[in-house]
Amino acid sequence: MAFRTVEQLDVTGKRVLVRVDFNVPLDGEQITDDTRIRAALPTIHALLDRDASVILVSHLGRPKGKVDRKYSLRPVADRLEGLLGAPVTFADDVVGPSAQQIAREIQPGQVALLENVRFEPGEEQNDDALSSELAALADVYVNDAFGAAHRAHASTAGVAGKLPCAAGLLMERELSALARALDNPARPLVVLLGGAKISDKIGVIRKFLSAADAILVGGGIANTLLAAQGHEMGRSLVEQGSLDVAREILRDAEHSSCALIIPTDYVVATSPADAANARTVTDVGVDDAVFDIGPASVAAFDAWIRRAATIVWNGPMGLFEVAPFDAGTRAVAEAVASSPGYSIVGGGDSVAAIHQTGLADKIDHISTGGGASLEYLEGRTLPGVAVLEVTT
Repeated sequence: MAFRTVEQLDVTGKRVLVRVDFNVPLDGEQITDDTRIRAALPTIHALLDRDASVILVSHLGRPKGKVDRKYSLRPVADRLEGLLGAPVTFADDVVGPSAQQIAREIQPGQVALLENVRFEPGEEQNDDALSSELAALADVYVNDAFGAAHRAHASTAGVAGKLPCAAGLLMERELSALARALDNPARPLVVLLGGAKISDKIGVIRKFLSAADAILVGGGIANTLLAAQGHEMGRSLVEQGSLDVAREILRDAEHSSCALIIPTDYVVATSPADAANARTVTDVGVDDAVFDIGPASVAAFDAWIRRAATIVWNGPMGLFEVAPFDAGTRAVAEAVASSPGYSIVGGGDSVAAIHQTGLADKIDHISTGGGASLEYLEGRTLPGVAVLEVTT
């Protein structure tokens, strides 16, 4: 896909509406992780350096089209101001009198942040009237919110059809990185998939069964595949409603040139609270629950990862929040970080694991888009990306 980039837009002296992803975790009014705010800084700086005035729009949480002050972006404005080292004007509304006044008065080199766009009932409906009102605030539109690009909302898709538009630097980096896994990737291409639900990643598994050299699975995904093979899984997390799909995947894998690697040993306990009695087994007992992959499985995964030329990882290998069930995920993180291959890590839990292990600087690309990354890897069209596409 060819898409417009922010460098291709004339922004000098213009008001630029930038869709960012400031959906940050909050403890009351305290931001506990400002990674997503920091990720938007390069685009903001690039626009300010070209004498643009920047009006930022984002969502936070799920206020469901109603004003809910616990989801206000005001704390984000304060943190952004500190990171920029410059004032950030905050609008008390999205397209109302406060936002309109700011749009009229903003000067080149200044930054403003609108209130939570999901306070507007028309946002998630991609309402044309709201799209027009957002467009009226600016001269140019830039989408830098890859994490929200899979949503056809007014601020991600609708407004882009009403203004000259382009991808921000973060969006551009995301799309370019994921393209390395999809468009003629360096081989071997190894995909690691973990997390709780196989239903969340059916499309990705099917996509890469015909595109990757190996798919390594852990977490609840592996549990469901093992149950579909007839293994006793005891009290383990298994998606009973996805067993038929799991059997289809296993049959497809038999006829694929892609190796589907499933754990052969497991770290089990009766419950997460019973971590002190965790042990490694090759057969799960009826009172056991699987909470991590075992050392033999780690070794098998490690062998694939270390010879991979391209690596895509989404989802932890087990209950990594609780020791010792974090060992498999940590070992995978270390293998990915030390591999000479080009590495892409996405999904909140696997990204958190990379940061916990202190290996983030060893990963080539850490994606900010969980659901968006998965849908893009599946080959789905992302509405927030499609509107940026340049047809030739």
